Amino acid sequence: MSNEKNPVYSNTDTSKVVLNDDEWQKILPKDVYHIAREKGTERPWTSKFENFSEIGTYYCAVCGNPLFKSDTKFESGCGWPSFYEPISKGSIIYAPDNSHGMRRTEVTCGRCKSHLGHVFDDGPPPTGLRYCINGVVLDFEKAKEAEKKYEEGKGKN
Repeated sequence: MSNEKNPVYSNTDTSKVVLNDDEWQKILPKDVYHIAREKGTERPWTSKFENFSEIGTYYCAVCGNPLFKSDTKFESGCGWPSFYEPISKGSIIYAPDNSHGMRRTEVTCGRCKSHLGHVFDDGPPPTGLRYCINGVVLDFEKAKEAEKKYEEGKGKN
């Protein structure tokens, strides 16, 4: 995703991002805004990350917050990219979601509170969890590029 219009996007800044809906609409593409801010869902099996196997880090496409490492991604058969563990405890926020007649746990970005998807307790070991994430709200960076960028940004916070 091109982040030229998005002044809050950063892979190293950990400060919380709080913008109103009008501000989000100005800086996010429509598909990202719909999922992230209106709690939409992309159609299953349409994400470029569904059958993706590169080694690296997945980030929030809204704010750049690191969310998942590629070695926690697995094929769940659900139609959305699935992971068994977030990159850190603070990278994800959990909230009850009783919409659509279901009892689920919504997962949102720990930095900007954008809707990412849901977590279920039918995942593989070691956690037994399945983070079912809308690919539209994910960015990806290959391992070498991500490590270099992280090292460069360490002294900037």
